[in-house]
Amino acid sequence: MPHLVETGLPTPAQPFSWATRAAGLVFTAHGPVHDDGTVDTGEIAQQARLTFANLKRAAEAAGAALHDVAQVLITLVDATDVAIVDAVYREFFAAPYPNRSTVVAKALLVPGMRIEIVAYIALPDGT
Repeated sequence: MPHLVETGLPTPAQPFSWATRAAGLVFTAHGPVHDDGTVDTGEIAQQARLTFANLKRAAEAAGAALHDVAQVLITLVDATDVAIVDAVYREFFAAPYPNRSTVVAKALLVPGMRIEIVAYIALPDGT
């Protein structure tokens, strides 16, 4: 049975948890959400930094770090944002990089939101 990881992020309005732990893994999804629950709809670099900062926060809340992230699935609404997101990604991750997939979707739930991620984190032994 999955266990909730308390991330300190605002309670989502939709029925989901920011992060859950099960079988030595953390399952988490993030977007550019501020501590007050508002969604950043500004420049893609700003949205990406906030999104990856939220992932870092969830990893640390679970007793892990970004180097424990095994896979990141990125959804963007504009393919031209990939280069900018790649640059921000390198601010948070170093080689060897997690496995990754990037897809472009027509839209995300909040108008103006340009990035959403799903990540899988392998918990360090003993966590």
